[in-house]
Amino acid sequence: MFDQVAERYDLTNDVISLGQDRRWRRKLTTALDLQPGEFVLDLAAGTGESTLPFHRAGATAVACDFSLGMLQVGKRRHPELTFVAGDGMNLPFADDSFDAVTISFGLRNITDTSVALSEMLRVTKPGGRLAVMEFSDPTYRPFNVIYNEYLMRALPPVARAVSSNPEAYVYLAESIRAWPDQDALAALIDAAGWSQVEYRNLSGGIVAIHRAFKPHQSSSRISHSAELSGEGAPDRKG
Repeated sequence: MFDQVAERYDLTNDVISLGQDRRWRRKLTTALDLQPGEFVLDLAAGTGESTLPFHRAGATAVACDFSLGMLQVGKRRHPELTFVAGDGMNLPFADDSFDAVTISFGLRNITDTSVALSEMLRVTKPGGRLAVMEFSDPTYRPFNVIYNEYLMRALPPVARAVSSNPEAYVYLAESIRAWPDQDALAALIDAAGWSQVEYRNLSGGIVAIHRAFKPHQSSSRISHSAELSGEGAPDRKG
């Protein structure tokens, strides 16, 4: 499916998000707080559009995806990036390889979320960071209703106008509706062994960025979940 939509994937995302995907990606780059020379894995990177900001920040960025079609398009457009074919449930990297690992709008597409989160933990250095950006659950109920109507009624015809495979975006809408909300995803990240789990809502909760750290010593892990309000510190901990 992703091989078929690769050529126009980035354009379609820009249209159906009303241009918000660019702003969301800037927030993700800020959340990772990458330093020059650090190693970062961008999982489910597609054509590498999500990887470019990390490269430009001076990090050594690896774009990894399961779709060879996506990787081929990405390599043609961004020869300066490193592309690697890989399965999110069996990553082709050694333990403790990366200072940071991130995945944007791709965790929903991996068959076993918990296995993927554990694999990301395995390849992250002790003390390293995780950032997951994913569609989530709008926090304002009336807006939530409007948003779900858009997903199921407006998104498919918009996709038909700009995508090479509009049926893929029916799957997109259905997968978003079935995805865990912010607190449920935070619990999954915590259960996979990550610590200091917190999240920030973007665009009223349409998207959320979950952040966490790999414990320096798993035996002494102290984890908590929190919700971030705006750009500030966590306002709820558990």
